[in-house]
Amino acid sequence: MGKPITIGLGVGAGIIWSFALLWLAAHYVQLPVFALMPTIMTAFFAPGLVMAVMMAVSVRQTWRDYPAGDIPPATTGGTLPRVIYDTACHLVLGLCIWPAAAVLLGGPGPGVIAILGAGLAVSRVVFWIGCYWSVGLRTFGLVSSLGPTLMVAIWALWILMGRF
Repeated sequence: MGKPITIGLGVGAGIIWSFALLWLAAHYVQLPVFALMPTIMTAFFAPGLVMAVMMAVSVRQTWRDYPAGDIPPATTGGTLPRVIYDTACHLVLGLCIWPAAAVLLGGPGPGVIAILGAGLAVSRVVFWIGCYWSVGLRTFGLVSSLGPTLMVAIWALWILMGRF
């Protein structure tokens, strides 16, 4: 299979994952509305743990490469620092969008946000693995990380526009 086909399959699978994640969360994960604040506060726990593991691996690699501790300044090259940076960008985007979306979605909001956090954790691990093994996995991981956040933002804006 050629690289463009693999990338196209990764994009398609990521879009399907995004829709499925939001649909399943809205229809099957029903959390009480009083759980909204704890859900918002804990939605980032799983993706944060994934990023902590990435950073721990990065530190281990740094100490393996420079055992005497004489790390050159501004060591930013390599795949893992870029994966960590990209993951941080996705977490910040989530922090900007998910809390407002949870409130605007009303009843399904807490369940959707809880599933978004779990889905982001899985997607970032797939992206991380794909950066080393497969362009298709990397593409799927990227689209399935960004897609649900953008889709829930559009959903929340749709609801907001209906209220005015």
